[in-house]
Order: sequence, then C-alpha cells, then structure tokens
Amino acid sequence: MDAAGSEFEFKKTQRKPAYPIGEQLREYLAREGREVTLPVSYAQLRDFTAAMPLLDRGRDTLWETVAYQPEVMASLSQSLLETYALLRGEGGLRVFSHVYVDRVDFCSFGNSQPFRVRIVNAYNENHDYFYVKTGDASRVCGLELEHLLSPNRMHYLTWGETLVEEHVTGIPGDIFSEKWIDANSHHPVRLAKELIKFEERCLVRLLGDMRAYNFVVAVTPDFDATAIRVRAMDFDQQSYDGRLRFYLPGSFKENRPFAQLCAKHINAASAAQYRREEQSLIHRRLLAAPDRMRDLLVAMESNPLSTPEKAKELAEGLAEYHKDPSFRQHQSMAGLIGESLDRLSRLLRS
Repeated sequence: MDAAGSEFEFKKTQRKPAYPIGEQLREYLAREGREVTLPVSYAQLRDFTAAMPLLDRGRDTLWETVAYQPEVMASLSQSLLETYALLRGEGGLRVFSHVYVDRVDFCSFGNSQPFRVRIVNAYNENHDYFYVKTGDASRVCGLELEHLLSPNRMHYLTWGETLVEEHVTGIPGDIFSEKWIDANSHHPVRLAKELIKFEERCLVRLLGDMRAYNFVVAVTPDFDATAIRVRAMDFDQQSYDGRLRFYLPGSFKENRPFAQLCAKHINAASAAQYRREEQSLIHRRLLAAPDRMRDLLVAMESNPLSTPEKAKELAEGLAEYHKDPSFRQHQSMAGLIGESLDRLSRLLRS
C-alpha cells in the first residue's frame, strides 16, 4: 500500500446502482456451473415481520436479526438448508441432515443489503455462514475475477435476481487494525508484504473500494512463524468508479494504519519486488484458464457495469499512472481490465 501521506478522503457519493445480469453473462455463469435453480430467493427473505439489532458485547454490529411468521419460517428453513447443501456439497442434502438454521440476519448498511444465514451442526455446535444478496452483475463479475486471478477460490451461485455466497473467513480489516496490527503473534513484514500484493491485485483487476471493512486478514500458524493473507470480502465496487485512487487501497483514510505499517517496514526496492511477484502470479493464473478469462471479459463487455464517463476517466488515470497510452483506446471497464492483463504480459516479457 502507498504511504500514509498519499491517502485520499473520498467524498460521499450516491449509492451505486445495481446492474442486472445480462443474457451473455448469464450464459457464462450457466456454462461454468454458477447458475443453478436455487430453493430460496432474495425476495423471499425480504418478507420478514420483525427485526432486532444484533449486538456484540454491547456494540452495534449494523446487522439485525430478523423473524418470520412461524409457518413461513418452517418452509424457509428447509429451503435455506437445501441452498447451503448446494453451495457446500452440490446438493447432497442427506449429508447435511444434522445441521439447522440458527439465525437469519439482515444488513441495510451498504449497497448489497445482504442476508446472512447462520448454519449450526447439531452434533458439535460448529457453525458456518452464507449470504443471500441481489444478483448484481458488478458483484458477480468481481467474484469471478477473484476466483480466476487471485489465490482464493470463490464459491457462489446465482439464480435469477439472487446471489448466494460463501462466508470469507478472516478478521475484518478495521477490527484487525484496531486490535491486532501491533500483536506479537504475526510478523509485521509479512503483513506489509501481503498488503502490497493485495493492492497490486486490486489495481490489475480493477476492484475498488477496499477500505478496511471490505477486506479480511487471514492468519494461519506456520511451523516457524505465521502465514498471512489479505483477501477481499466485498465485490460490489468491481470496475465501477472512474477515480484511479479508488482502486488503490492505500489511498483510503480508513486504511491509514496499514499504509503506515508498509511505509515503516518495506522500502521501495522490496515493494517493487513484491508487486512484480504478484504480477507474475496473476499472469500464471491467467495462462491456466485463458479461454475462461476471455469468455468472462466478452460477457462483461456486453453487460453494463458503469457509465462511459467513468470508464473514460479511469482510462485516462490508468494511462497516466502506468505511463501507457494504450489504456486510452478503451471505452469500457472490460476493455480496461483486458488491457491491464495485456500490460502484465508485455511487462513480464521485457
């Protein structure tokens, strides 16, 4: 991430509009096994009759636990369990006969207004979550790009206007920066390295708005230290905004502690090395699935994800940032992503 001195406070803007999933994108999703008939829809979950704030040690979590009429909840619970079985086990419901729906939460904060479903194992009380959201094309393309170009595999399903996503495990960035960033349990240089690589991924595939509360830090004990991965958990702002800095996580004031950590522990030469490492990894992932990536970009090209004005603004910003006029020839977000990936190929050959 950039040093704290380059942070930028973005003005509040109107809520991003949801872009419907178009026919060509829908065909892509069906071909890749993402579009399936789901037992539950987002519209059904909106039919709750009561809601109460969900608190964490007295702190408002911005989530509300919702309730339904008893006869509705009985049917809904079964549909949610079947949905969970599709997401986790490709429909093998008998294997999931011992799990139950413990709670349904709703969040009106943010663009997606998601429902979060808590699933509990009756034998050992272990729990898991999944999310039900509106099927916004931006979010779907963001999930698919994450699946193809990042080290993370994303499990999600679509059906009509409904999107079902798995839970992304990790400590939310805002909580991590508040409670964990100075902990002795992890190596600060490793964290700084992963932050720089994360920013490079966001810029290459144009994932915006990665403020601290939109990504998680996953810490895994290793034999001699801890392994750390920074990964996105919100894909609503995939290729939407026209401002270049929107795709640089270090630009946000909410990420100041992370930017300061990078500035303290990583010099310019090391930062350039880590960015090159991530560029190479992205390129290798692209080479592993070139046809699928091409089909995705074609589908994105046919599906509105932003406005022509924002695409033009971003093209200019990318051209200046990379000192590469090739970006100016593109008039869509899909074209800019394709040019960004082509740029990696040219860069790695030089």
